[in-house]
Amino acid sequence: MSRENAKPQIRFKGFSEDWERRKLIDVCDYVDYRGKTPTKTDLGVFLVTAKNVKDGYIDYETSQEYISENDYEKIMHRGKPEIGDVLITTEAPCGNVAQVNRTNIALAQRIIKYRGHSNVVNNTYLKHYLLSPEFQSLLSAKSSGGTVQGIKGSILHQQKIKYPKYKEQMKIGQHLNTLDCLITLHQRKYDKLHHIKKSMLEKMFTKNGCNVPEIRFKGFTDVWEKRKLGEIGQTYTGLSGKIKEDFGHGQANFVTYMNVFLNPVTDTEMIEPIEIDPKQNEVEVGDVFFTTSSETPEEVGMSSVLIEKHGKIYLNSFCFGFRPTEKLDSFFFAYLLRSQSIRERITLFAQGISRYNISKNKVMEIEISTPSTQEQQLLGEYFETLDHLLTLHQRKLEKLKNIKQSMLEKMFV
Repeated sequence: MSRENAKPQIRFKGFSEDWERRKLIDVCDYVDYRGKTPTKTDLGVFLVTAKNVKDGYIDYETSQEYISENDYEKIMHRGKPEIGDVLITTEAPCGNVAQVNRTNIALAQRIIKYRGHSNVVNNTYLKHYLLSPEFQSLLSAKSSGGTVQGIKGSILHQQKIKYPKYKEQMKIGQHLNTLDCLITLHQRKYDKLHHIKKSMLEKMFTKNGCNVPEIRFKGFTDVWEKRKLGEIGQTYTGLSGKIKEDFGHGQANFVTYMNVFLNPVTDTEMIEPIEIDPKQNEVEVGDVFFTTSSETPEEVGMSSVLIEKHGKIYLNSFCFGFRPTEKLDSFFFAYLLRSQSIRERITLFAQGISRYNISKNKVMEIEISTPSTQEQQLLGEYFETLDHLLTLHQRKLEKLKNIKQSMLEKMFV
């Protein structure tokens, strides 16, 4: 190993020795589960498949498959998974890594289990090293196949890993595990808030056939008023007559398709430049934008409401705009149109085979229910707050993941 590559960019104080570089097969015991995977059952021993092996951990929710106790006993002689063992997938997908955190599990095909030799390679360190950009790049170069990339166990075993003294390995593993714990914590908070928002979108807006929602703010008892969208506003078209060269420059901006698709409230940082064109329809604050097509019926007719505006803004050609002629709270309207009952009705109007479309005339037939202005404002503020919290946790997650990615690049040789 060359001296210039013998030490990482970042390391803990007190460590200065060069790192070793040896083949996986020389420093780890392994088990390659070959042969036919036992028959699946409804209950029994949890079977870890390639789908369950994620970014450093085993996901027990995505795929829940089991094998019988008898089949488990038959394959135990191949190497019973123990807590701390490191798993890596060799196909579908290739290169996913996890560390075993509970007993009484079995491994399916296309998963190799490694266990570092005592006081030579620490298992937690090994997990993070196998996830490092350096090793993942090496794995990608050694993989083969068409649409499904894979690597043979015999080739994987021959790949070299780099490692410092055992104590430094433990420090590195502990540090990266701490980052993983923080990422998991914020992911759980994000998932919990996302679940709350989904539930409230279902319960705080009226369902089909009802004139009041399941959950309301205290003090409100009046029934909600039902009207079709076409009765409370008018539609307009997005950009027309444009060519590729017209985009990417200019003193005006336009709202993109993905901006509408992703955001109940239009993100003004996601708009893109275009030249000023008096012949186009300029959007206004309070306007609603609808997508007109998607790959699935469940994703057609997604809506976004413009809350603020600076300068001239147009709408992309794959959406249409709706301008209310009656006063509605914009935040309330944004989340109302994303509620479960409205989304279900819009989905029913989707037409197509390989790609689904919806006409603005059909959308205008959608019946919505609205409460008093005061109740609208409270609902809008509530969901705006939820989205703000979701954004905060998402940003923390992204920051922590970026920090971890940087550490994976700089803490390994």
